[in-house]
Amino acid sequence: MQMFAEGILPMGREADCSCRWAGGVAKIRALLETRELILRGELRRRFATADLRDIRARSGELCFSAGGEDYALRLGAPEALVWSKKLTTPPPSLAAKLGVSAASKVKVIGLLEDAVLRDALAGCLAVNGSDAALNLAVVHDAETLQKVLHTHAAASSATAIWIVHEKGPRAAFGEMPVRRAMRTAGYMDNKVASVSDNLTATRYKRR
Repeated sequence: MQMFAEGILPMGREADCSCRWAGGVAKIRALLETRELILRGELRRRFATADLRDIRARSGELCFSAGGEDYALRLGAPEALVWSKKLTTPPPSLAAKLGVSAASKVKVIGLLEDAVLRDALAGCLAVNGSDAALNLAVVHDAETLQKVLHTHAAASSATAIWIVHEKGPRAAFGEMPVRRAMRTAGYMDNKVASVSDNLTATRYKRR
């Protein structure tokens, strides 16, 4: 099963091209990631996408300003338009990535202490499980996850559930132990959404 990371997959492009800048013309490889535009090769730069200004496609070039300097990547007309659109399209909100809204409410199982999540889910919380299109739980250890699964099974195990957990190689209870426990319990993961610098959410549904 292919799993998609909301807010991440639409980026992830790269191209070998030339770059015009104040110092001349350089042969580079450009990589467009979620939060960065990286130039490698004869000119090495790393830009936060939020810091790019005056982004536009012109005559087959992706033009932008950063750090007081102007740059033009010769990507070709089609690619320059694609890159420009990706860089100028606002990223989806966390609520949109999770698929929740006033019309598609979420039932939280357990505590919701993270401020970013509380803000994202404001106005989208279901009082009763029967009113929920989705469930969500934040877990920091195996014991909490088992309690969440017990509650979910007793309520509506047919409803998909977002499991929010720590991310990164130093996570005490991260992606791999969560996935093992969920698959052992009969769930399959089908979507991932970044929540914050420290947390990520994985959506699971009963097989």
